[in-house]
Amino acid sequence: MRSARVDDRSSRQSTGSVRLQSMEEEGDNDKKEGGASLLASELLDARTVVISGPVTDKMSASVTARLLVLENRDAEAPITVYVNSPGGSADSGFAIHDILRFISCPVRTIVNGLCASAGILIFLGGDKGSRFSMPGSRFLLHQPSTSGQGSASDLCITAEEIVKIRKRYNQLVCAATGKKPAKVLEDVSRDFWLSPQDALEYGLIDKILEKRSEL
Repeated sequence: MRSARVDDRSSRQSTGSVRLQSMEEEGDNDKKEGGASLLASELLDARTVVISGPVTDKMSASVTARLLVLENRDAEAPITVYVNSPGGSADSGFAIHDILRFISCPVRTIVNGLCASAGILIFLGGDKGSRFSMPGSRFLLHQPSTSGQGSASDLCITAEEIVKIRKRYNQLVCAATGKKPAKVLEDVSRDFWLSPQDALEYGLIDKILEKRSEL
């Protein structure tokens, strides 16, 4: 009987330990979520949007919501968008680009890290004259690509859509840099890496920033 009571006590202690650990984990999660919420609120108050990581539909939805909130708060105050992205979904990149151009607020974009592929689309959503880069950043221009499957006719339709996406991508780069379409087409037909200084000379950015006071 004593052994049974000891086993029962051990079981209760084990169960209590698991519950305590679970409560601690929930508390940690609440703290993390609370911290993230506080950070998001601080960024909104500072009229700042941080775009970091692969470009996805989820990112597009989040960025769109933040931009619309900021526009609703003050349609004339500027918004600063920091970009550090390896690219991703071309459609999501175009969506973020379009909403940046759609809202009435002045928009300045700053690359802080990598700006590649669809990230370039987002960066070019900033107003002309307000597209900046930090000294340690890198830029990668190349043709957007996608994959398709299905019947031959479906693949043909997909191929046509890819051509349209590439054409619009090139047009945006041309408009930003003043380069002729043939030059941009030649450059982006392969991976085209640019340092901040190269990007400045190419016309992709307007200024290299080292300090906030230079904005």
